[in-house]
Amino acid sequence: MREVAFIKQNKEKWLEFELAIFGKAKKNPDELANLYIQLMNDLSYAQTYYPKSKTVIYLNHLASQIYQKIYKTKRTEKNRLLEFFKTEVPLLVYEYKRYLMYAFILFFATVAIGVVSAKYDPNFVRLILGDSYVNMTLENIKKGNPMAVYGSGTNWGSFIGITFNNLKVGAQCYFYGILGGIGTFWIFLQNSIMLGSFQYFFYEQGVFWKSVRGIWIHGSMEIFAIVIETTAGFILGASILFPKTFSRMNSFKIGFKNSFKIFLSTFPFTISAGFLEGFITRYSIDMPNWLSSFIILFTLAIISFYYLVYPFIVHRKTQQLSAKSN
Repeated sequence: MREVAFIKQNKEKWLEFELAIFGKAKKNPDELANLYIQLMNDLSYAQTYYPKSKTVIYLNHLASQIYQKIYKTKRTEKNRLLEFFKTEVPLLVYEYKRYLMYAFILFFATVAIGVVSAKYDPNFVRLILGDSYVNMTLENIKKGNPMAVYGSGTNWGSFIGITFNNLKVGAQCYFYGILGGIGTFWIFLQNSIMLGSFQYFFYEQGVFWKSVRGIWIHGSMEIFAIVIETTAGFILGASILFPKTFSRMNSFKIGFKNSFKIFLSTFPFTISAGFLEGFITRYSIDMPNWLSSFIILFTLAIISFYYLVYPFIVHRKTQQLSAKSN
């Protein structure tokens, strides 16, 4: 069957699927499950006979949306918050994994720009961080505690202030995506270049390892979360710029709903990073190397597993369930 005929034959059915997804037609869980099975059959057919067509992309997107709709309308009582983190977010991260890849590529590239700029321009670090901060840090280095800035203020005061600031940066990375992703790119660029120049500054002063032991106790989760928030911002921007087979408004609705969930999922990690920065990082200079290294690697492992490994596990289980239902 030609692709045009295939589309014409199933167009009405797919429109019904769209209505079910956007809530314009009420469907109970059993009806949604039936629609999902039909859609998976159409998707399998399209993947076989039109593997590189936009029809496959369209059907794959509909399938993922209906699957999430089924989870939301299940009759079994489940902890909604648990399901959000256990199933919804991982499936969304898997669906948009290429945007996560783009964000990480941009992260490493812009951090490298910060490092190179700081290396070849003696004034670059002062331009980025400010004279007062650089002078204060140089004094702290002379006193033998380059991370002394993290010991200023009270534990709770630092925790609350830092957490709100990090949430603000994350929100900027995400919501500025509404400017077609350009705003997200700009905020992320600034922060990544700052990080690269910041770390090179400590390397230049001969206290690189001491800075790593301090900064990355909280930085593993904090920086990783910003990358995820940037990913969400790119998804939001792409939904406006590249609506694919949807109307631009429907594409934006889908993009906003999905990206906002990914953005929200970073909150526990951002808050945890703020807690570590307020209560733990200040003692990094007195910690044994093994303890600070353990905290850094442990926190990095948790957030890396959740966003880089777990989505593939959930997706594979979903595929197995759909195969059984067929």
